[in-house]
Amino acid sequence: MCPACIATAALIFGGAISTGGLTALFAKKFHGDEAAAKPPNKAQQRRTKMASTKTELQQSKVVSHADWVTARKEFLAKEKEFTRLRDELSRQRRELPSEKVEKQYVFEGPKGKETLADLFDGRSQLIVYHFMMGPGWTEGCKSCSFLGDHFDGATIHLANRDVTLVVVSRAPYAEIEAFKKRMGWNFKWVSSFGTDFNYDYHVSFTKEEIAQGKVYYNYDMMEFPSEEAPGLSVFRKNANGEILHTYSSYARGLDILLGAYNFLDFAPKGRDEEGLAFSMSWVRHHDKYSEGYFVDPAQKYAAPAKTEGSCCSEGKQS
Repeated sequence: MCPACIATAALIFGGAISTGGLTALFAKKFHGDEAAAKPPNKAQQRRTKMASTKTELQQSKVVSHADWVTARKEFLAKEKEFTRLRDELSRQRRELPSEKVEKQYVFEGPKGKETLADLFDGRSQLIVYHFMMGPGWTEGCKSCSFLGDHFDGATIHLANRDVTLVVVSRAPYAEIEAFKKRMGWNFKWVSSFGTDFNYDYHVSFTKEEIAQGKVYYNYDMMEFPSEEAPGLSVFRKNANGEILHTYSSYARGLDILLGAYNFLDFAPKGRDEEGLAFSMSWVRHHDKYSEGYFVDPAQKYAAPAKTEGSCCSEGKQS
């Protein structure tokens, strides 16, 4: 999920077969037992690993145009019902109660120090995307970066519907800005380093919490493979200028933010993630896809490496 993530990292389990096993099966199927016994060279490994993660394109039934239209109209009725249900769910979401934000949070961003109230930037609604990038990380989470690639085009449209979108991470601002520049993004991204913000909204976990084996995420106690997690939190200002927390979503609740996934859901192969130990292991930072790109189906989630000598991992107010 999250992001989260996507959230999705909370659902990671070990793979049923190793990459080496898949290589052997592939070689045996296409080249016989003798080829399977020979260790593949690097080029063969790359091609095999790519092939091992690609779903066979399902051959759908071929029918006449009239029968195709009949089947399509039957499915259209289901799509319309889903749309109505989604609209109703969105309406009910807007009717959820709010809670007053009592604590003062100060972030660091391109304008220096800014409070949570400042982040609204003159609008009455604020959406915060909790981006997985902890102190000392050499780069942001790949899955969160996949979401980040969707943000720039949306900000102007959101602003004209009285909504400000801001991305928040626990990494110090200098580290955020360096990675943001590398990725070529323009959306507003601030640091919550030294505040309780990430912890209060349950997207960062202390060493003590992690040591207990389970952390509180997505409104439940669960195992989680990282000190950072993806999420989205929504706030509004009332007529008195008070800040209210209206909604937070985590894990596969962030799925709807991924426009690329929505496109893939229309394609014959869909998301093509079956058989992956971590469903988003195919995702790369957009500057890391290459001709030699391959997916290891046994790869589990792994947080980005930290810089040597990195300190201040907690970055939390005492």
